[in-house]
Amino acid sequence: MTLHAGVAPRPFHRLGLPAFGLIALVALLVAAAGAVSIGEVAVPPAEVVKVLGNRLFGMDLAVDPIREGIVWHYRLSRAAVAASAGAGLAVCGTVLQALLRNPLAEPYLLGISAGASTGAVLVMVLGIGAGAVTLSGGAFLGAGLAFVFVAALARGSGGGTERIILAGIAGSQLFNAATSFIVTTSANAEQTRGIMFWLLGSLGGARWPDIGLALPMLAIGLLVALYRARALDAFAFGEDAAASLGIETARVRMELFGVTALLTAGIVSLVGAVGFVGLVVPHATRFLVGPSHGRLIPAAALAGGVFMVAADVLSRIVVPGQVLPIGVVTALFGAPAFAFILWRSRRRA
Repeated sequence: MTLHAGVAPRPFHRLGLPAFGLIALVALLVAAAGAVSIGEVAVPPAEVVKVLGNRLFGMDLAVDPIREGIVWHYRLSRAAVAASAGAGLAVCGTVLQALLRNPLAEPYLLGISAGASTGAVLVMVLGIGAGAVTLSGGAFLGAGLAFVFVAALARGSGGGTERIILAGIAGSQLFNAATSFIVTTSANAEQTRGIMFWLLGSLGGARWPDIGLALPMLAIGLLVALYRARALDAFAFGEDAAASLGIETARVRMELFGVTALLTAGIVSLVGAVGFVGLVVPHATRFLVGPSHGRLIPAAALAGGVFMVAADVLSRIVVPGQVLPIGVVTALFGAPAFAFILWRSRRRA
């Protein structure tokens, strides 16, 4: 950049957390309004307001029963699960990028999505569990098994950031290979299509009972991450810097790895492996509010919720008459956004 003599470059003005939070909450409300109104059956905003009045405040407004069921039982619950999942993935990505000091770290780095895919395929194709284990239950168990495998492999190889990343890659390859083997040898065409749709992320089965799993896990993950915000600030400069500040690095690292793994496993079991949310959102939020994790973590949670709900709306309208897997939409918009962030960071460097 060429500067005139005596003129200093104007720094980028970051937003404060209150300002960012207000903007994000408004954006979330707008995205949620679109999520409950847009679809194969369009529901006017006035009718949405009536449904909410009846359900939330016990009013007795005249509403078409079919549209009321669509809004309350299908679309609003779907939007709530999408917001919770997006927030959780963004928080996990923020934590892992600091712990591993790797800008490419994201929630699926520890092999969790690959393990969840294997667990889901075992239930869907081979009928493991004999009806006692649901698809989400199988995915959650598979994700947990993958994390245990990766953690044991990393610990056995000596630990350390590089070992954890390599163990995650090895675990992902192993469980992806197991999934491919089961699909190619045992699944029929219909099952294969259903598996591929689920692997790319799907909110089609999201209902109110899923909120009972998503919200508590999100709350726990968010609270633990905020409690360890100071430690995450220190980890961003390396483990030696964190240890010099009196932080028990090994214990804190395993605590945060465990919480992020639990949260990621729960999200994947509900909505599948939705990519780019946990990678792009932390970078975009860091650019807007700064690197301090006390601000970054809640801001990333809000931004992740907005991004996921907006992606769900777009998945219904990009191709008329067809609902795309939400992971396709997040990748279509997340990849260019990530490229733009990299370009801006290069210009500022």
